[in-house]
Amino acid sequence: MKKERPLILISNDDGIEAPGILSLVAAMDGLGDIVVAAPLHEQSAVGHAITMRDPVRARPWPFRGPSGHVTAYAVSGTPADCVKLAMDKLVPRQPDLVVSGINHGPNTAVNVIYSGTVSAATEAAILGIPAIAFSYCKWGSGGDFEASGRMARSVAKRVLEGGLQPGILLNVNIPDLPLADIKGCMITRQARSKWEESFAERMDPFDRPYYWLSGKFVNLDSGENTDLWAVDNGWVSITPIQHDLTAYSALEGLENWKWGDPAGENNT
Repeated sequence: MKKERPLILISNDDGIEAPGILSLVAAMDGLGDIVVAAPLHEQSAVGHAITMRDPVRARPWPFRGPSGHVTAYAVSGTPADCVKLAMDKLVPRQPDLVVSGINHGPNTAVNVIYSGTVSAATEAAILGIPAIAFSYCKWGSGGDFEASGRMARSVAKRVLEGGLQPGILLNVNIPDLPLADIKGCMITRQARSKWEESFAERMDPFDRPYYWLSGKFVNLDSGENTDLWAVDNGWVSITPIQHDLTAYSALEGLENWKWGDPAGENNT
């Protein structure tokens, strides 16, 4: 009996017309059958938001890959919406792999929390599908996705062959370097970091204030096994992540606290 080709679902947060998703479709060409379900408009930094109070619409989208027409849908919702809807209505069978990206900009350290790219892959992992989020670590416009596409194909092929543990996804960050200058792949942890943010106050034509977010990224981690260190030193960072946010190291300590009785009569 002939084995079915792998089915690969592709999404992103930069939108269905972004150069990164074009590169990712090209990178997946030949590895299996491809379906694209991506936001109609850019959804950067929406995190794992889902649409609950409005309808979600999907319309067929003209999309061509290296081998010709690709089945694609432009979705009115968020990246997580795209994966949820695709899994229930848009794909002919359960995908063997979900890939998200290639995001234009890094999704390292604390940025993982905000990333719609990572959240699309996280939603797939929640639904039991091996998933990878890819990011090209260049801020701003422009850039060449060729090396990122080549690395994405290599990582995706390896996951298709070997699978992933249930609930685990890979967050892959690729440095802004020519392929020949990339040293290889490094398994990393998520670096500790934060954004030092501020809101610039401005006035609209009706003298009403509005606020524009700006911020400075701060690396709080000097480790040489982090996603930030790897990318800064010419490596592709591969970080296994999960949606279980439990701080297991804190469980025992908290269990030893005196929490008071349920009636609240002894809370000292």
